[in-house]
Amino acid sequence: MDQGELVTSAPLAARLEVPSGPLFFPVTAYGPDGALDLDTYRLHVRRGVEAGAAAVFACCGTGEFHALTPEEFENCVRAAVEATESRVPVIAGAGYGTALAVRCARLAEDAGADGLLAMPPYLVRAGQEGMLRHYREIAAATPLPVIVYQRDNALFTPETVVGLARTDGIIGLKDGHGDLDLMQRTVSAVRAAAPGDFLYFNGLPTAELTQPAYRGLGITLYSSAVFCFVPEIALACHTAFRTGDGATVDRLTDGFYRPFADLRAQGHGYAVSLVKAGVRMRGLEVGEVRPPLQEPAGDHVKQLAHLIERGLALLEEDM
Repeated sequence: MDQGELVTSAPLAARLEVPSGPLFFPVTAYGPDGALDLDTYRLHVRRGVEAGAAAVFACCGTGEFHALTPEEFENCVRAAVEATESRVPVIAGAGYGTALAVRCARLAEDAGADGLLAMPPYLVRAGQEGMLRHYREIAAATPLPVIVYQRDNALFTPETVVGLARTDGIIGLKDGHGDLDLMQRTVSAVRAAAPGDFLYFNGLPTAELTQPAYRGLGITLYSSAVFCFVPEIALACHTAFRTGDGATVDRLTDGFYRPFADLRAQGHGYAVSLVKAGVRMRGLEVGEVRPPLQEPAGDHVKQLAHLIERGLALLEEDM
């Protein structure tokens, strides 16, 4: 691996660097029998692209990566590639231990993905040297550019991120941890290590809520699970961030995003199951979440319906 200058995979990095819209993390659709429903999944992805998504992150956290067999994973990624028709890049999840993550990477390549989001390794809490080796082996297994996801048991020192940024094929870091002091030191360390571009993403749940703070660090990219079920609100918020429309950001934060985050905190796994309930509520039957996740409580679903109505009404106020 290259240990000198920062390196980047220009085609994907350039397409992600200044996105035209939110980064879309579609849910995975299941039929009544619990099997994959690829037709509905393609429709979900296609609608997201048509609504203004700048990229599709297939089979990642919101897409229940953990619940898919390798064969299902490959089929979903291929379906996402088909649905986007090369209009936006498709980035696929990859994870578990090193061997399975490498297998996912190669399956994603075969399915036509443009890049990978490397999820935290399964369960273990490894040292910095071991994690660096893990992600380097994923990057070496395929020519697909890799974004590393920092959260839970995969937390990195600034020095380790410098090592990641110097690894051929690794183009960015998605932060789902939320330690802004650590992120500032990480950005500074990578910037000082060598010239070149390295991408950073705000990957916290309901990232729009924390995006003003991340923008203060110069991090403009963020994931949007809300885009799955109310793309109108997510796109309006993204445009407000991009244009400096603080009044719209505040109105959407106070009237929709903060209450949604409060509701999401009411149940384990709601970062996925509540989003999926929202997709169904907007008219697309994507099925329920697979175990061990569970569906949100009925009262919470009712609260979500009211929040969607309120959020859409806030957009009307701006017209």
